[in-house]
Amino acid sequence: MSNWRLSGGTVYDPANEIHGEVRDLFLSQGRVVATPPAADQERFQTIDCHGRVIMPGGVDMHSHIAGHKVNVARKMQPELSLVSAGRGGESQTDWRLSGNRTVPTIIDTGLKYLGLGYTTAFDAAIAPTAVRSTRAELRQLPYLDAGYFLLLGNHHFLLDAASRGDQAAATRFLDWILRRCGGYAPKLVNPGGVENFKRHREGNARDLDAPISGFETTPRRVIETLAEAAERLQLPHPVHIHCNNLGLPGNYQTTLETMQTLAGRRGHFAHIQFHSYGGSGENETAFCSRVQPLADYVNSHPEISIDVGQVLFGQTTSMTGDNALGYYLARLSGQRYYSCDTELESGCGISPIEYKAKNFVHAMQWAIGLEWFLSVRNPWQLALTTDHPNGASFLAYPQIIRLLMDSSYRRERLREVHPRVLEHSALPDLDREYSLGEIAIITRAAPARLLGLSEKGHLGPGADADLTLYTPQADREQMFQFPWAVFKSGELVLRDGELLAPPLPAKLLTLSPRRHGESPGRHGEEANDFEAWVARHYSFRADQFGIAPPVVE
Repeated sequence: MSNWRLSGGTVYDPANEIHGEVRDLFLSQGRVVATPPAADQERFQTIDCHGRVIMPGGVDMHSHIAGHKVNVARKMQPELSLVSAGRGGESQTDWRLSGNRTVPTIIDTGLKYLGLGYTTAFDAAIAPTAVRSTRAELRQLPYLDAGYFLLLGNHHFLLDAASRGDQAAATRFLDWILRRCGGYAPKLVNPGGVENFKRHREGNARDLDAPISGFETTPRRVIETLAEAAERLQLPHPVHIHCNNLGLPGNYQTTLETMQTLAGRRGHFAHIQFHSYGGSGENETAFCSRVQPLADYVNSHPEISIDVGQVLFGQTTSMTGDNALGYYLARLSGQRYYSCDTELESGCGISPIEYKAKNFVHAMQWAIGLEWFLSVRNPWQLALTTDHPNGASFLAYPQIIRLLMDSSYRRERLREVHPRVLEHSALPDLDREYSLGEIAIITRAAPARLLGLSEKGHLGPGADADLTLYTPQADREQMFQFPWAVFKSGELVLRDGELLAPPLPAKLLTLSPRRHGESPGRHGEEANDFEAWVARHYSFRADQFGIAPPVVE
């Protein structure tokens, strides 16, 4: 591996309380290292970084980049270009921004993330039965380290345990299935609502205490059970929650109630923009923002974190483990729709969608996301996401950064959207502008910390040598759209729009084989419990499930 000295760059490393300091950085053996003695510095190749901004590589903690749902979305929209990325020597816009922006191929996904200065991404919704094919796909992801969360909120084994009130069984199940399937964290998606939809019931739990069809439990109990299991195991990332009633007017009440249900436990709330609506029923005139009461709660509860799921205008694709939501959106838009039922684990819904600036609801969604960014006081509780591709492509991140850093640009865009947004959103009154340090937090340091990735999101000794170098510009969108250089694992892989090195083997980010927190007990029995259950209920043998026998100390 190469040894590098990055000389004279302006470093933003909020995790180490470095906020725009001019200093040298040293990279060796794929890591950031402490400044070596002067006599040893001769073995480091120097790059003059004066006038450049240096940040850790970007970390996207909630995206949809691999697995069955993404591949179906690619196939159901053949009209989208499938142009592969170039290999250097082309103009910047040719390979970084061209081709299928909504659901790019796995190769283009890695290249396009790299082209923005991102080096780590997590897929937020993988069914346990799908992990073998998903891992095979992620191993083809160039330049990016990647992990995934397991869909568990409608898993029949968990619903059974919650029905019995058997917290110990739920904890053993979570410990076993995360390790057996290589998952990084548990994911709740519309807990109980997906199961209701499968049984031809309304696909949402309007009341967290309403019974789940076929089980003697409720969404609230499922949330409590999985959150408690994650707490007992002391997972690096807590339960990752897609709340009930996504996208429906008045759903902020469900979101607030879900936050309160955690009762002091840690929890991460995904794509919070889609869960922050006032109003009721299908009365569009009543649709409004309810960010403030939710932001007040987050601001007073440091154990809660969020990612935004920002909407931007244009064509994209809705894909979700919430198949009831997919059906609802397709009925509204008249677009094509795909739904599937994954064994006894989850569902999936996919439909194209186009967000329009002159559509009142779409414009409100755009404004509500920005309200969240500007209302959360502690940026360490927040991560920049678009819920790619649900709100927009991840390629829109530079535009979001400009909206956050430039209030005058934000006001210009506000004048272009549906005029009633001015009446139903607090955005016109929010003048806050993000600093470069705060951008480094919400795109790098905070998501890495929220995921418990101690070697990501910072530039201290021992960190992965994943770095992005930008050329400062008044137009922040242009600045963050085209990094000057990117280092991955200590190798210079991108400079001035040209790829300089082949991708290193993808690193799949999983939990340590050791148990997290206190042992839930019965070290070998949880495997026997679940494998016997698989044999009774699944359409395949237990030895075909997951990626390998679980590792138990």
